[in-house]
Amino acid sequence: MDHIVTDHILINGFRIAHGVHGAGEPVVLLHGTPSSSLIWRNVLPVLVAGGYRVHVYDLLGYGLSERPCDPAVDTSITGQVPVLEALFDNWGLTDAHVIAHDIGGAVAQRFAIFSPAKVRTLSMIDVVSYDSYPSRRTREQMQAGLEALIKAPDADHRAHFEEWLLSTVQNKAALRAGPLATYLDFISGPIGQGSLFQHQVRHYDPKHTMEIAERMHELGRRPVKLIWGADDAWQVVDWAHRLNAAIPGSDLEVIADCGHFAMEDQPEQVAASLLGFLKAN
Repeated sequence: MDHIVTDHILINGFRIAHGVHGAGEPVVLLHGTPSSSLIWRNVLPVLVAGGYRVHVYDLLGYGLSERPCDPAVDTSITGQVPVLEALFDNWGLTDAHVIAHDIGGAVAQRFAIFSPAKVRTLSMIDVVSYDSYPSRRTREQMQAGLEALIKAPDADHRAHFEEWLLSTVQNKAALRAGPLATYLDFISGPIGQGSLFQHQVRHYDPKHTMEIAERMHELGRRPVKLIWGADDAWQVVDWAHRLNAAIPGSDLEVIADCGHFAMEDQPEQVAASLLGFLKAN
């Protein structure tokens, strides 16, 4: 499976996998959990062909970026914001169109509220917000303790999270035939399994979004596009309507036959919607 990150850059002392594609107005893509920038592979070429310079990267502790050994390193939603700020500086960006998915959307929300001049437009796809996460199932697992999950046999771990990943899409056959194995490899094995819980799951805490819950209206100071899978089982569409109501002037598009990983289920429609929004703003 091809990756769209092409190099590594040292950001705040950590190696971050990133890539820059195309030429034109800058666009920055943020992925979520438990995925990587790979999720943008079918959207990025459309944006490049549309005349945009697209910046993409793997979050710290995810994908092909460094997995810090020190558990004190903050890879939470809040901890990812300084990484994004430093990437803007390294890419030479004063501002950009920001497109984000899942917890990447929460990173983008905080970034846009605390650094509003850096965000030209904000597009959010099936994002977490308020206290919409973690799911009840994940919360129960966290409360039972992550140590047992970290030490689970590889086959059991892979089987469990294969089911988890398949629940993000309507078209399960396409995910199986496509990137499913790569997504699983990132969160399995001697490094990936422990990293999943250290860098991702243990930080599934709505405090990061509840801290800005009363400021969501501030996002409406720039054009905002919301794209949602009608069949999203992780972030049900009710959350999309709540965000739409809270962000003045925001536009909501709900895509049929589409789950939480909208860019896997309906990449062409997602890409077309994003391109249309960017061209209009």
